This record gives sequence, C-alpha cells and structure tokens, in this order.
Amino acid sequence: MAMNEFDRISELLLSSLQPMALAMIKVTLPLTAISFSLGLLIAVLTAIARIANIKILKQLSEFYIWIFRGTPLLVQLFIVYFGLPIIGITLDVWAAAIITFSLNIGAYASEAVRAAILSVPKGQWEAATSLGMSYAQILRRIIAPQAARISLPPLSNIFISTLKDTSLVASITMVDMFMVAQRIAARAFDPLTLYVLAALFYLAVCTLLTFLQSKLERRFSRFV
Repeated sequence: MAMNEFDRISELLLSSLQPMALAMIKVTLPLTAISFSLGLLIAVLTAIARIANIKILKQLSEFYIWIFRGTPLLVQLFIVYFGLPIIGITLDVWAAAIITFSLNIGAYASEAVRAAILSVPKGQWEAATSLGMSYAQILRRIIAPQAARISLPPLSNIFISTLKDTSLVASITMVDMFMVAQRIAARAFDPLTLYVLAALFYLAVCTLLTFLQSKLERRFSRFV
C-alpha cells in the first residue's frame, strides 16, 4: 500500500515537472524581468522627482508612492484587471500584470534609489557644480555609478520578492507556474504534493538569484 502511494506521488511529480518548468520559463521569469525593468525606470524618475526642487513633481511622486505602498498588491491587480473594464479600459492579463507590478515596484524601489542618491556626499555635488557640470551631467557621471552600487542590495531583494509575488497573477487567470500547479493539483486531488513542488521551484530560482546577487555585490565592492 505504502509502495503504491510512493509510486503514485513519484509519477505525479515527474509528470508535473515539465509543464511547471515551462510555465516558469515562459511566464513567471519574463513577467518578473519585464516588470522589474519598467519598475526600475519608474523608480529612478520618481526618485529624481522627489529630490528635485520642483514642488508639483515632488507632491505627485509622494502621492504615487503613498497609494502603491499603502495598498496590497493583490488589490491593485484586481482593480486593474477586473475594475478598469467598468470604465471602459480592458486589458489582457499580461498588460494588467505588467502595469500593476511595474507601478508597485516603482513605488518601493524609488525609496532605495532616492536613499542611494542622497547617500553620495554633498561635497561631490558641489565640486561637480563648481566645474560647470549641469544637473543631468552630475547625475549621470558622478552620482549614478555610486548610487547603483549602494542600491544594488535592496533592488536585488525587490527583484527576488517580485519573482515570488508573481504567484498572485494566478488570481487574475494568468497561467503562470503556480496556476499550472493549481490545475494539476485539482486534477490529481493532491494539493500538498503540487504546492510543495511549486514552493521548491520558487526556492530553487530564488536561491540562484541570491547567489548571483552576492557575486554582483562582490564585483561592485571592488570599486569602493
């Protein structure tokens, strides 16, 4: 009896590996990479807006951060995918997921970027200004390289968290790796096995990303 159960679980695991791995490669990882890239761009622009001495930009950026940091990501997903069609804005699951994740990442990452920029000694700003460099030149040539190194750890953590958060898109019918696990679990009547397997997939990828993060941090530390 025990051997039959072991054989059943083994067969279930083996048959589930390929579809779940494909979903991870085709949906989960691309969604994470695209959302993080756009979110990082939003974060940089938002951080600069908060630092710049332009009142309206500072207020708008602070309002945006307040909204997206103060509401759950799942609720944001539901508003974009299920709520916006009521006012005539209909998005497919990919667009809804990318927009929501990018805006959410931008709000959180902007704080890391802003803190990194402000951590650069003020004397460097003053020295660059005395040399006749413009605000944009100072940011690009002096501040950005140092801020990138300082912000690497928190931004890497946000990237890893985003990968895990993508499991939420199953709630808006996106067929990601977790949705595939849910479907197989429903057919096989074995949620424990499938959800543990899904957890192991996330754990394996996050472990690899953590290793790459440590390698990057060591490489950047050479330029301190």
